[in-house]
Amino acid sequence: MSNTSLPGPGHEVWQLISADIRTRTGCEFSIETVRPVSGGCINQSAAVSDASATYFVKINASESLCGFEAETQALQALAATNTLRVPMPVCSGKAGAYAWLVLEYLGTLGASATANWNLLGSGLASMHRHEQECFGWHRDNNIGSTLQVNTPANDWINFFRDQRIGYQLDLAIGNGFAHQLETRGNSLLDNLGHFFPGYKPRACLLHGDLWAGNVGFSADGVPVVFDPASYYGDREADIAMTELFGGFPTDFYRAYESAWPLDQGYAVRKHLYNLYHLLNHLNLFGAGYLPQCQSTIDRLLAELG
Repeated sequence: MSNTSLPGPGHEVWQLISADIRTRTGCEFSIETVRPVSGGCINQSAAVSDASATYFVKINASESLCGFEAETQALQALAATNTLRVPMPVCSGKAGAYAWLVLEYLGTLGASATANWNLLGSGLASMHRHEQECFGWHRDNNIGSTLQVNTPANDWINFFRDQRIGYQLDLAIGNGFAHQLETRGNSLLDNLGHFFPGYKPRACLLHGDLWAGNVGFSADGVPVVFDPASYYGDREADIAMTELFGGFPTDFYRAYESAWPLDQGYAVRKHLYNLYHLLNHLNLFGAGYLPQCQSTIDRLLAELG
């Protein structure tokens, strides 16, 4: 899904990125080596170095700068909570066909035997306790390469209906899946309130895209989260996504619930929250995600009785 390939080592964009880093840090830096880093499907990434320093760089087409700026602000918001480690943004910019985001380089982030999943769970619970009065964010951002609308709202059910499930469902209908999804999807939208009996979500600061691919651990086991799609919303949405693509270890969930127990209705609502991401994957990657979208909608509608 990347809109561009990684420029070659001699491309002038690396000189521009070097100059941007020098300007923002006040330190001498000139890229000497460019080492591609795999793992993302939206951007191209590399570790860039000279004799004195290394940075992590994301590269995409020039129109991606807005998304990089939103990611910068999300990382800054997460870092300001002093709860979980994030790679700190250094600078972003664009020139010609390219846009870039330069981040702190934290080395290879694996999930080895030293990984402290307990610390991730308790840290996430602490991060979620940073709240505001309304749901949403001060700007729109991206979930993958899809626009994520974050217009502030006081009512969570309306916010989630209009700016999450409804938005993705409209995209899916426009992408040719009306016959398979429109009728039952709209029925679900009409009955969202059913899934919140006696439960009043709080507007918690979320990572927003918290699956295993966006979590790593330093060599000493400290958790690091990255690639956020942050906004203020129901904390259950973050926890639900940790279960979507394989799930996190039991230690993570035990530590989170010890710090801040989940409402019993989460067992059903997690499917509602993950439908947002399944629909997004359908819209990004195609019909391979259609059966999972359909089965999730059917499962939720069955809860209506």
